[in-house]
Amino acid sequence: MSQQLTYTVGSLLDDMARRYPDNEALVYPERNLRYTYSQFNNTCRQIAKGLLHLGIKKGDNIAIWAYNVPEWVLLQFASAKIGAILVTVNTSYKSAELEYILNQSDSTSLFMVSSFKDTDYVETLDSVVPELAVSEPGKLVSSKLTYLKNVIFIGGDTPVGMFNFNNLISMGASVTDAELTEVEASLDCHETINMQYTSGTTGFPKGVMLTHYNIVNNGFNIGECMKFTPNDRLCIPVPFFHCFGCVLGVMACVTHATAMVPVEIFDPLKVLQTIENEKCTAVHGVPTMFIAELEHPDFKNFDLTTLRTGIMAGSNCPIEVMKKVNSDMHASEITIAYGQTESSPVITQTRTDDALELRVSTVGRSLPDVETKIVDIETNETLPPGKQGELCTRGYHVMKGYYKMPEETARAIDSDNWLHTGDLAIMDENGYCKITGRIKNMIIRGGENIYPREIEEFLYTHAKVSDIQVYGVPDKKYGEQVMAAIILKKGMTMSEEEVRSFCRDKIANYKIPKYVKFVDSYPMTASGKIQKFKMREMAIKELQLEEEGVIE
Repeated sequence: MSQQLTYTVGSLLDDMARRYPDNEALVYPERNLRYTYSQFNNTCRQIAKGLLHLGIKKGDNIAIWAYNVPEWVLLQFASAKIGAILVTVNTSYKSAELEYILNQSDSTSLFMVSSFKDTDYVETLDSVVPELAVSEPGKLVSSKLTYLKNVIFIGGDTPVGMFNFNNLISMGASVTDAELTEVEASLDCHETINMQYTSGTTGFPKGVMLTHYNIVNNGFNIGECMKFTPNDRLCIPVPFFHCFGCVLGVMACVTHATAMVPVEIFDPLKVLQTIENEKCTAVHGVPTMFIAELEHPDFKNFDLTTLRTGIMAGSNCPIEVMKKVNSDMHASEITIAYGQTESSPVITQTRTDDALELRVSTVGRSLPDVETKIVDIETNETLPPGKQGELCTRGYHVMKGYYKMPEETARAIDSDNWLHTGDLAIMDENGYCKITGRIKNMIIRGGENIYPREIEEFLYTHAKVSDIQVYGVPDKKYGEQVMAAIILKKGMTMSEEEVRSFCRDKIANYKIPKYVKFVDSYPMTASGKIQKFKMREMAIKELQLEEEGVIE
């Protein structure tokens, strides 16, 4: 068992800034922004003092709703330096989801950009918190969100009722370095520092509480699997609000004094330009991102020879894609990672020297100091190599629990501290795992986890809907798409478009059913349980999706 790191997220950055002051830490070429580790740490300290000036304290939950802007990474470390817990909000969320998360997390402050893709964030927030328009910054009193006091805007033209992020540094001038150092010294690495919401089988997302210890050690070991050094440069086009961005990306870099080169919003051309111009040695992505890069009409015009490694994760990797990433993108040491938010997030990862066959047929073996086992679903007995069962994991990476949901936490983590993933897997005699299916009824669309119950609960609120079942059907591009089978109330009629327009602006676009079917009944077992697998089989035949690939 190797020694675990006991840094807090803030003290880790302090140490890297001392050891590698002149190494590039954060680079945004399009903004002409370049921070060395020393500059990056100093800026995070100034922002941390600004947060203290706003009255944000150790243990406060603060939410961020933004794509991969520089302020995201600055806030990740500034908030960690004062022990405020960063609650990450999915950029695709709409009003109902935003309200739920800000409410459930008891967030006192919200940091946000103006918009993302088709969503105007300012308008969306106004619909949830109409009081903001008549509030002084920092003095918000909301009837729906009783904890929320501060809204901090990232960008120019600050809307009414909000502070501006750029003013945090000047605000912090009244706080001394000694005051900040005292707060930092009071922190413990086993305290929660990050909260990510994962869709819940119970119908609503659950706040996964991750500690400094969880994400520093997971990030370090992820970086070790890619053989990161202070000479590496990682292109990060995956979103920071997911662990993929803020742990596999940011923490893997900072634990190795590696340079972070984010892409603000995924665009295959920008990724290719960034890799070439910044001489990136590593790149992350879900398979659909790599496919978009490889299939870009200008792909052959880019010099990607500096690439060596990176991570492909989020859904199964087609072997042809992996071969092309190895040869055409020159990332011959690309790795595959598997995990879930509850394990902060990586459980298994392939290594840079693993054979191609292992990198496409498995999700690798356990990270250092991570235990994994496969158990029988019925008896919970540990199974021998080659037998399918539920993958369970134990170690430094397992979450502290779900925020304010003790029963859900007890369901996920057993009395011996094993986290039950809900994924079916087979492990070989060398510890390499294959994910073969899911116990939980989860849909994975383009790397996003979608729990049918959440969409079902939402659509139940429509006046015409009597019953609804949501399930996944195969899709070549995204892996899976969402399908809804709806039983209408007597005498009601409804169109597919009506269902979709009801969802629009209220739930994330990726959760809106692509396929809608109106039915009179569902296939049932003798004991009256609905058989979703049968509904899926029927849909695959009816929609002629046999060629789209099989969901195991």
